[in-house]
Parts: sequence; structure tokens; C-alpha cells
Amino acid sequence: MLGIFYKATAIWFLLVILAIINAGLREKVLGPVFGSGFALPVSGLLLSIVIFIVSFVCAPVFRPSESKTYILVGAVWCLLTLSFEFLFGHFVAGRHWQEIVQVFNVGKGDLFLLVLLATLVSPWLSAKLRNLI
Repeated sequence: MLGIFYKATAIWFLLVILAIINAGLREKVLGPVFGSGFALPVSGLLLSIVIFIVSFVCAPVFRPSESKTYILVGAVWCLLTLSFEFLFGHFVAGRHWQEIVQVFNVGKGDLFLLVLLATLVSPWLSAKLRNLI
């Protein structure tokens, strides 16, 4: 079980790197060209798709496994993502807690909830689609 956790964490670090690249694309390209009202939701959709693609490609890493393994991987990814968002955002980036919770504000176009959902279900869904479970 510890091996699964290490593999899941390693893949999650790849997702963090891709999320940072996605944020850079949003801030440097999408925002200036289309405006933040467009860039923020598109960035959330794009990151959700990237998470699913990485999950789909990496699903065999956890074989042989049962459904609960992939559910656990998604839960670990989701917990790590939330921890990173809050802890890195506050203690490293210096953002206030009230500013950080704005990532849950769908009304302003932030699709972080969709990203969390993708993070949670993509490992299981990918394994199911690849007939690994």
C-alpha cells in the first residue's frame, strides 16, 4: 500500500508542474488576449482535461488493483491538491485565507471545484475505461 502512495504522490507532482504551466498560460496568453473572464474558466477546463489525460496514461502504474485503489489514489490527489492550494498559497505565496478560498467562487468563473472533481474521479474513471478494474 505504501508503494501505491509513493507512485500516486510522484504522479501528483507531475500534475502540479502541469498546473503551474497551465496557470502561466492563463496569465501570459489567455488573459491578455481574451480577458480574465474568459481565461479563468478555460484554464480550469483545460487543467481538468490534462488531469484526466495524465490519469489515463498513468493508470497502469497501479496494476494489478481493485477499484478501491484508484479511488484511494484520487482521494490522495484531492487531499494533496487542497493542502497545496491552502498551505502553499498562504505560507509561501503570502496570500490571505480569504483570498485563497476565492478559488471556490464559481460565480467569478473559477472552476477549481471542477479541477478537484477531476482530480478525485480521474484515476478511477481512467482505470475503468482502460479495463484495469
